[in-house]
Amino acid sequence: MGELDLQKTRQKARELAVATGSRLTVALRDRGLATEERAEFERLWVAFSGCLDLLEADMQRSLALGAAFPLHAPRRPLVRTGVAGGSSAVAARALSARSLRHEAGGDFDVADLPELEREVLQVGEMIDDMEMKVNVPRWTVQARQAAGAELLSGVSSAGAISVEERAGPCDPSKALAATVFSAVLLVAVALALCVAKLS
Repeated sequence: MGELDLQKTRQKARELAVATGSRLTVALRDRGLATEERAEFERLWVAFSGCLDLLEADMQRSLALGAAFPLHAPRRPLVRTGVAGGSSAVAARALSARSLRHEAGGDFDVADLPELEREVLQVGEMIDDMEMKVNVPRWTVQARQAAGAELLSGVSSAGAISVEERAGPCDPSKALAATVFSAVLLVAVALALCVAKLS
């Protein structure tokens, strides 16, 4: 994945996060929202803000790794562990790392690290802005099921009862919110993996 692909992926993840955050903010600020719907949106809000926190932490980790092991320093070797294989395989890996530096240009990480730092700050500002607009303390949100219930789903009869209770028709607004949240989560995970590979 090239530098341009990583930037496009990060841009798309930011756009999805902003769109999801604004939709959740509008929904939670609505005073006419039913109690059950409010509880569901609060659960989505907590899950979404937790994903943003994880994304910010992963981006900060990638930034720290990029600063600790820059690709533009020609005499500073990257840390390599577990080198295995014959001499030709090791030489091929060394050449591919060297060609990666040449293909990327001399200032690949020099230009990308400040942009990544700016994006980390933007994610942090977005988290702060969301928390200022809607006050949903994480500890006040009630879970749908007991901790670890998904691990025991086929073992107990309580799991079967809770599944039967939720087997009714799906509310389109909840399905849309869940779909948007899932898309943002997938993009955030993809972005974190891309940033980690960049480092």
